[in-house]
Amino acid sequence: MTVAKAKTLPIDAHSGFATNPHASRGRLIAEPACPMRTPFQRDRDRIVHATAFRRLTHKTQVFLYHEGDHYRTRLTHSLEVAQIARALARMLSLNEDLAEALALAHDLGHPPFGHAGERALDTAMAGFGGFDHNAKSLDIVTRLERKYAAFDGLNLTFETLDGLIKHNGPLPGGATGPHRAVIAAIERAGLTPHLSLELYASAEAQAAAIADDIAYNNHDIDDGLRAGLIELDDLSDVPLVGPFVRDALANVGTASDDRRQRAVYEVNRRMITVMIADVVAEARTRLAALPEASPGAVLHAGRPMLTFSASVTVGLAGLKAFLFERVYRHTRVMTVMRSAESIVRDLVSLYMTSPDKLPPEWAARVTGLDEPARAARIADFVAGMTDRYAIEEHRRLFDATPELR
Repeated sequence: MTVAKAKTLPIDAHSGFATNPHASRGRLIAEPACPMRTPFQRDRDRIVHATAFRRLTHKTQVFLYHEGDHYRTRLTHSLEVAQIARALARMLSLNEDLAEALALAHDLGHPPFGHAGERALDTAMAGFGGFDHNAKSLDIVTRLERKYAAFDGLNLTFETLDGLIKHNGPLPGGATGPHRAVIAAIERAGLTPHLSLELYASAEAQAAAIADDIAYNNHDIDDGLRAGLIELDDLSDVPLVGPFVRDALANVGTASDDRRQRAVYEVNRRMITVMIADVVAEARTRLAALPEASPGAVLHAGRPMLTFSASVTVGLAGLKAFLFERVYRHTRVMTVMRSAESIVRDLVSLYMTSPDKLPPEWAARVTGLDEPARAARIADFVAGMTDRYAIEEHRRLFDATPELR
């Protein structure tokens, strides 16, 4: 039996665009170098050991934790993003450790119940600057994690912090612009002099950001199929994914459920492979057009270097539209999420009017604070909750709690 070798894209022997850990700009609080790890490896390890990272186990991606053992959570999503970010970094000879650290950290600030929880918190905090999960991620790594004797937060390198705040690109507009929540978090952390908000992020940060897109679009297809919100046949004519589905269906036909589940996985893995290859090819073209091969050239490029080609961008827009209509806005999902939003709103409202209802250590933190400062601490507390802890707190404090089913 002859086994055909899989085709692979060539790996660059060297890339001047990689962020050099030995030329790191350091940390806000100086620390001795680690004798065993580079600064970015050290950042990655601190993120993995963070309490907020462990809490992602019980934070919603699309489906709540108790709806099934096999749906993605924020933690498994972050792990999938990290795997893809490492693959992109390796193909482009970037710094894999920095890309991985940023992928693992990108969702640390998400509140319970996914985007529903974020909407509810943003509404509840409307009079106090709103709520933004990217800003909260920065709060977590700069002040809310409390493990080290010498500082609050994780004291990550400036390169990691820069990539974290620019997950969605540069931050123009200042304190009154659309990114004001993130900029306020930067100011709280004392990072304003150390970050260039108008520049693009490093190539590694861009790898983590686009890995996020690749991961969630593919695993949300898988989870939507698993939940029965869509069928494999429904995807036959959907942009980008359709050709892979038609090919898979032709191979399994009316076969057993096991064979059809294998077909779903086949669609996902082929989609991920094609999307990674597309980003790598487009990135190589864009990087080659820069005036010099350096990390600084990426920062000053004026446009992203790691992005999809025009054709895949169009196809991805069609796929996202399908998922939005058939999965994210499905009646079953929306019914659960409306109830989840009410849980978050109830908790914030009660804590604001009766801060003594907070757990003792958090009640002590808000004692004597004015209303805006109290609201900020309450947002910290609620954002840190897992789904199940938010439900338990609501049951403790209210006579009736919605059934999230």
